[in-house]
Amino acid sequence: MSLIMPAFAAVILIYGLIKRVPVFDTFLEGAREGFLTLWQIAPTILGLLFAVSLLRTGGATEVLCRLLSPVAQAVGFPAEVVPMAMLRPVSGSGATALLLSVFRDCGPDSFAGRVASVLAGSSETTFFAVTMYFGSVGIRNVRHTLLAAIAADLTAMVLSAVTTRLFLG
Repeated sequence: MSLIMPAFAAVILIYGLIKRVPVFDTFLEGAREGFLTLWQIAPTILGLLFAVSLLRTGGATEVLCRLLSPVAQAVGFPAEVVPMAMLRPVSGSGATALLLSVFRDCGPDSFAGRVASVLAGSSETTFFAVTMYFGSVGIRNVRHTLLAAIAADLTAMVLSAVTTRLFLG
């Protein structure tokens, strides 16, 4: 298993040499383009990380969770999963940490654990993805994309509870 990456690199090198491609020059050009892309999207990513940190440390996420929990329970969505549902569009690693917390507190086979699992698999890190994809090509007007993506995230949230109840009881 540890030889997969070196073997992959060797195959690329051999193929490039057979096709008479200047492999090292091509590598440097690709690395340069990657660095320029990173340079273009770095301010947007830093802004997103700052906003998430500000919301967390300022207590806004806890207040929103408390406000949304009764509404979520009224539609059959477990209150234990609300923090994960709120964080998922912003942070994949943060949502995964909350998923593991739901597993630890409620159990992976509990209704909340199953809903959290379905939600993790059917939703996207919307703001991160839009930041990365649109920022890398210089698109600034993302209003319609964000509305559609947030609607998809809300749909995933509601349907994760519905399908879990329907198929897994």
